[in-house]
Formats: sequence, C-alpha cells, structure tokens
Amino acid sequence: MAHPNIELVQALRATAKRLKKGADYAWGNHGSCNCGNLLQAVTQLTKEEILKYAHTGFGEWTELAVDYCDVTNAPVNLLISKLTHIGLTPSDIHNLEYLEDREVLQQLPGGFRWLKRNVREDVIVYFETFASVLEEKLLMQITLPEELFMEETQAAFS
Repeated sequence: MAHPNIELVQALRATAKRLKKGADYAWGNHGSCNCGNLLQAVTQLTKEEILKYAHTGFGEWTELAVDYCDVTNAPVNLLISKLTHIGLTPSDIHNLEYLEDREVLQQLPGGFRWLKRNVREDVIVYFETFASVLEEKLLMQITLPEELFMEETQAAFS
C-alpha cells in the first residue's frame, strides 16, 4: 500500500472534490481518467497536457507505471515520477485505475463491494476511502510523549 503522507491524502481528497464538482472524467483518456484526474490535482497540468505526455509512452497507466524508469526523464516518466513522489507504488497506480485495492474496498462506506473503474461515483468513493485509510495509518504513526499521559493521570488522582 502507498506510503501514508499528508500530500497524498490531500491529493486524493482534492481529486474526489474536483470529480464531485464535475471535472471531465473519461476512463479511457489518459488525461481525464482516474490517474489523469489525480495528476491534474498534483501537477496543475491540464488534461490535454497530461494526455500529450502520457502518449510518449505505450499503454494504460498500469503499464506505464510498470515500465517507469526514473533515469530517462521522458515526459511520461515525469508524470509517473510525480505519482511515486507523493507516495504511490506501481501497484497503487494500477489499483487507482481499476479501483481494486482490497484494503480500501474493505473500508468502503456500507462495507466491501467491487466498484466499477469507469463510474465517476465509484471513483469518488474509492479516492475518499483511500484517503481515509491513509489518514488512519498516518495517525497511527504519531506517538505522544509519555509525560503527557503522566500529567493526565496525576491530575485525575488529585
């Protein structure tokens, strides 16, 4: 699963919000599919620019992520690099496109169910749930100093 971090959580939530507000969505278009919309949120590139860069490689986002090479700096690799920089792995990119990370699906409102990759509402709920899962993981990484708990305990017995 992706590396939990604030930038990725914010990007997922921003993408879901954009889609709710009617951003262009077309699963078969590199610039306005699931990853294309996420890239629009994190790069400020237009769907047309993303499409142009994506077409310097071959295949869907899932194949582009697997073929990614951070040395060449080809335009499509710059896009994949941005996704990996915010904490996604090639597997996460695949799962974002196909909405199939089981950990995310287990946490969907209403319980586990399969979602359809090309249905805007399913993409929105998946991105929102993915953000919540990462946010929970991020919160679990925070440790509070023991002194804080000692002061609370002492105050309770005073």
